[in-house]
Amino acid sequence: MNIQSLKHVYFIGIGGIGMSAIARYFYSLGIKVSGYDKTPTELTSALVEEGMNIHFDDNEKRVPEEVDLVVYTPAIPADHLGLQLVKKKGIPLMKRAQVLGLISTSRYCIAIAGTHGKTTTSTLTAHVMFACGMDPSAFLGGISVNTNSNYMAGKSDFVVLEADEFDRSFLHLEPDIAAIMSMDADHLDIYGKHEDMLTGFVQFARKIKVGGHLLIKSGLLTHFSAEDLNFLENRNIKIREFGEKNADLFVTNVLVRDGRFYFDLTWEGKTTRNWETNLPGKHNVENASVAIAIGMMTEGKTDDIRNALRSFAGIKRRFEFIFKSESKVYIDDYAHHPTELNAAISGVKMLYPDKKITGIFQPHLYSRTRDFYEGFAEALDRLDEIFLMEIYPARELPIEGVTSSLIFEKMKNRNKKLVSKINLMDNLDWENLEVLVTLGAGDIDTFVPKISEKLSKIK
Repeated sequence: MNIQSLKHVYFIGIGGIGMSAIARYFYSLGIKVSGYDKTPTELTSALVEEGMNIHFDDNEKRVPEEVDLVVYTPAIPADHLGLQLVKKKGIPLMKRAQVLGLISTSRYCIAIAGTHGKTTTSTLTAHVMFACGMDPSAFLGGISVNTNSNYMAGKSDFVVLEADEFDRSFLHLEPDIAAIMSMDADHLDIYGKHEDMLTGFVQFARKIKVGGHLLIKSGLLTHFSAEDLNFLENRNIKIREFGEKNADLFVTNVLVRDGRFYFDLTWEGKTTRNWETNLPGKHNVENASVAIAIGMMTEGKTDDIRNALRSFAGIKRRFEFIFKSESKVYIDDYAHHPTELNAAISGVKMLYPDKKITGIFQPHLYSRTRDFYEGFAEALDRLDEIFLMEIYPARELPIEGVTSSLIFEKMKNRNKKLVSKINLMDNLDWENLEVLVTLGAGDIDTFVPKISEKLSKIK
């Protein structure tokens, strides 16, 4: 398909973080863009303001007559009326991941994969490369605070993107540089079992172009067979590990000073000292180290990379500071997996070791709650106080016996309470809050402005 010949692209699920980035890409080329989403959000409002036409009712008549291509997300149910009409009319139809593959195949592609860490690392990598004058395009899984967007319209051959394991989407990509940040069990509703998900990541690595590069977290190569490693070697793919001391890439001397993290970095035997970032937590220091390494691999100057790291303002809903006063701090984070919860909570504890930490957690998906309720309970027990909301179903129907009570009953924390969207605000002891963290990938973010406003009125 020749992208340049397209005149009108229609999106089913245009409000998704990945879908909206591609919509912005097509719109930047002067192509007409329209689409459907289930509910209006801050992101769909931004797309409308940029000039895209979006509707929120599943109505066949709202699908435009003259459309060259329809892009859809696999999260859309098969009985969606608009999707059925498109299939019936024979309009060219592509998944989001297929479009990303089409865009990236002919360019120098840097793809960041992993069940955790990919959004922060890909966004920071794009920021670093831009600061080094490389002018990359980028398709990101979060809204960069620096650009207030999940898309960067660069003019160079470089493209940075988030390689999503959901629905095996990343297998449509053929990167020049691939990073695998983590391979923890997740999306078992898609893969069935962890072993099959691990196979998906191995298959992703095998998609790297001849002569390319793989950066992979220490220990994960144990999931690659001798045949897989020989395959990569025969394609002249250079493999480097990161994380553990004496790997090809690792950090040491991590310390917190005035709310910022400082560390030394060793890359291929050479140590550079006193790197600085405002990204909190040791997990984010590791994410930053990968972005630094990619910056060096693409011939960025060290001083430019240092300045980029200092100037990176973060990503919305990734340990985002919403409110700060002399007595209270409010942080919002997208964490929706036990590993992510532990990372976020560890970051808060490092920054505020002597403060009471209150968490509000909204589980995401019935299947994820069923699969990881014990891990959720263990992570949440690390908080001083926890308010647990009902499950956000997203694309799923209820599963019998699966509710937030599964997590609640497994928790040992005595300062815990089950709450609903209706009574959440009334249950918080506003005067005695010290550090508050909202956690989850559902619609818990709709409470962010309400909570922030309430805190601002407390003296």
